[in-house]
Parts: sequence; C-alpha cells; structure tokens
Amino acid sequence: MSAERRESTPGSMVKEGYSFGLPPLILGGLSLVLHWYLPATVLVLLALFVFSFFRNPQREIPAEPGTVVSPADGRVVVVTEEQYAGRSGQRLSIFLAIWNVHVNRAPAGGTIAKLEYKPGKFLAAMRERASLENEQNVFTLSTEAGEIVFKQIAGWIARRVVSWKKAGEQVARGERIGLVRFGSRVDVWLPEDAEILVKVGENVQGGASVIARWPAKPAAAQLRAKSVEQAEANRMATGKRS
Repeated sequence: MSAERRESTPGSMVKEGYSFGLPPLILGGLSLVLHWYLPATVLVLLALFVFSFFRNPQREIPAEPGTVVSPADGRVVVVTEEQYAGRSGQRLSIFLAIWNVHVNRAPAGGTIAKLEYKPGKFLAAMRERASLENEQNVFTLSTEAGEIVFKQIAGWIARRVVSWKKAGEQVARGERIGLVRFGSRVDVWLPEDAEILVKVGENVQGGASVIARWPAKPAAAQLRAKSVEQAEANRMATGKRS
C-alpha cells in the first residue's frame, strides 16, 4: 500500500472565484431587498455555482516513488500510443465537466523545463482535435525518470487557461499549478516505458489518483537514454538539411 501525504495548504476556493461570484451574490441580495424574488433566486444560485466551480479542495497526495498522478479531476476519454517530438510514448486525455474541480496539479515532482502558451480554437473539449487545435498551455516537466509533457486545454465554454507557475520552477507531485475555466481538457504524455494504470471511462481526481507508474532510472541509464535521443535528433536534423 502506498504512503500518502496530506497537503499543508488547507482546501478553500481559488481567489478568482470571489471576482466572479460576489457580483451576482450582491445583486441577488439587492433584488431580495426590493422583493424581486425570482431574479434574486437566479442570481444567488448563479453565485453559489460560481463559488462551487472555483473550489480548491485538499487532497491526499500519493508519496510512493515512481507514481504519476492525475493533473485534473474528470473522466479519462483517451488512452492511446502517440509520438511526441519524435519520441514514442502514450497520451491520456481527461475531460473536465463544468461540475468538476478545475484546479490543475503537477503529475510528478520535478522542474518545469519549458512552458509554452499556444493560442488556438475553442472546439468542444470532448473532440479529439481539441488536443492539437485549441488554446493551451504546454508544460514540459523534467523528472528523475525523464520528461513528462502535460497540457491545459481550453474548451468551448472554457475560454482561458491559467498557469500559476513559470519555466524553471520546481514543483512537487500533486502541487497546484493552474486553472482552466468552465469545462476543459487536460492531456498527459508519457514515454513508452511508463505503465499506464487507468482506462477510458474511469473517473480520476487531480493530485490523488495514480494514473501511471514510471520509476526513476539509474544515472547510467539516463545518460544512455539522453545519448540515444540526441543521436536521433541529430539524425532527423541531418535528414532535413539533405
């Protein structure tokens, strides 16, 4: 059984929630004072929904070495083999409905080697094309086992992806790293030697659900892997020039 650690930061609500939730709550209170009961009810319910959407719950983070946790709450909609930057691997896609927690978390501990914002479309997040064509933040996370790539992807309703981290920062497994608003998608790419533990249709919790096992490699193995990757990159570059 894996050990778990409780977050030191208490669960609460993302600060942005107050900006979105207080205006309808105040208007609802004024409507109630003026005896406009129907508008008051609608506005108060809207405020409660917004506060619920921006909730930021505390989670038990698995501490077992070599585990990769879900970066988001939602349902697994894709598990497929996929190449990334010329490397063989596998991709998981998680769909976040509007009632899910939308705070995103680091799938593993390491350093954010690269963070790239890509503008794009706002296709429905359930569609496969959303992984490539929608607005997104792409994180490349350098870990003891190698590199993981994960994406915050905007959807038809979610019109903004928000990162709370920058390239060069270190993160712990399950640490909060950002937010996507009102329905979205998160992708995780892992190298082919990672063992995927979830299937399409499963529901996962950000920071708490283990989605894969990928133990750290010995230093010598890491050096060999980097040499192979560099040789492959050089070969591809030479082929493009010729």
